[in-house]
Amino acid sequence: MTLSVEQARELVLKRCHVLETEEVPLLEALGRVLATDARSDIDVAPFDNSAMDGYAVHAADLAGAAEDAPVTLAVISHIAAGDHSELEVRPGQAARIMTGAPVPPGADAVVMVEFTDAGEAAGSTGGTVRVMREVIVGENIRRRAEEVSAGDVVLSAGEVIGPAAVGLLASTGHATVTVYRRPRVAVISTGDELVEVAERPGPGKIRNSNSYSIAAQVIAAGGIPLRYAIVHDDPDATREAFMSAAAEADFIVTSGGVSVGDFDYVKPVLEELGEMEFCKVAMRPGNPQTLGSIDGVPFFGLPGNPTSTFVGFEIFVRPALRYMQGHAKFDRPRHTATLAHDVKKKQDRRYFLRARLERLDDGSFSVALSGSQSSALLTAAHRGNCLLVLPEGKRFFEAGSTAEVIRLDMEEGIV
Repeated sequence: MTLSVEQARELVLKRCHVLETEEVPLLEALGRVLATDARSDIDVAPFDNSAMDGYAVHAADLAGAAEDAPVTLAVISHIAAGDHSELEVRPGQAARIMTGAPVPPGADAVVMVEFTDAGEAAGSTGGTVRVMREVIVGENIRRRAEEVSAGDVVLSAGEVIGPAAVGLLASTGHATVTVYRRPRVAVISTGDELVEVAERPGPGKIRNSNSYSIAAQVIAAGGIPLRYAIVHDDPDATREAFMSAAAEADFIVTSGGVSVGDFDYVKPVLEELGEMEFCKVAMRPGNPQTLGSIDGVPFFGLPGNPTSTFVGFEIFVRPALRYMQGHAKFDRPRHTATLAHDVKKKQDRRYFLRARLERLDDGSFSVALSGSQSSALLTAAHRGNCLLVLPEGKRFFEAGSTAEVIRLDMEEGIV
């Protein structure tokens, strides 16, 4: 039975489960999903500090201050970032202060250095400074606990850790964090026609590009690829590779050998070692798509043509790997775009065509195919930034009509 894309994807996700958690160094958590709430061990900021280079003052001293009516204050101290001064600033006094330095006792505002003139003795303790503008209480001061208080949750379980979150976690005492484990993904390419990348192909041979493109997609999805040597069209070799993969991987992805050729052994070996859920999906490219499992390890067999492999991974495997890592969003952003030219379909399946999306001056989107749509060629996928989705039930789509696109240049969860 041939399944719809939605039916197939639902079954893929049902085969998977969220992986266990692990504690990792903070930088290794980038892009991963936090498994437990992260709380701050201190107030942030931990003390009142200056947001500018300038002078800590009493705001009331500067009432009426202007360029033509400056107020002169005595400079009693010079406070750098990292210093701590207990010397109180009294009325008529000021403390030279650097950005990030703690505000001294008594001061209730900071005036920016640009509005002062200390002459040649700028900032010297024991000297004076002329201030040429008023300030209000609290101006240019970052207050203690302005961002979070000790004990506050700074990141909640389920959030994805981005660069800003790394900084926030670092400032709140998290040298390590607990995240969901990255899936180990066995990548197996099958076929007697394959040779390794460094080898020049002879007659009837092609380089094993799928192993590399799939591994790259695994990495982009957050997984850890385990690239296997080429598996030749032999049932014993296929069986041995699948058994090894099931023993060391959390997910198995193969390319090639899933059709009905005389030397396609993926499906019979899968059924022998485990179970097969489906083997066809009503889509193009990539009608032969195979789902199953071996010893409980999800197994997805992609077609051998490079573009069919690329698209099948994007539609089915990437969502599965994200689910296993605790992500809540599985769909890349989608837009409606205007076709820049006519597009025809040969079959009544859902098409995923490699295309390039452009934003027009009025804010709308235009989409055009990015090259040959041959399933054996990857250039259009490289030059494109989206998949143009043409639904079942219609064969001709004219220029100026609208269609849905899947953004391959944007992460899931981005609106």
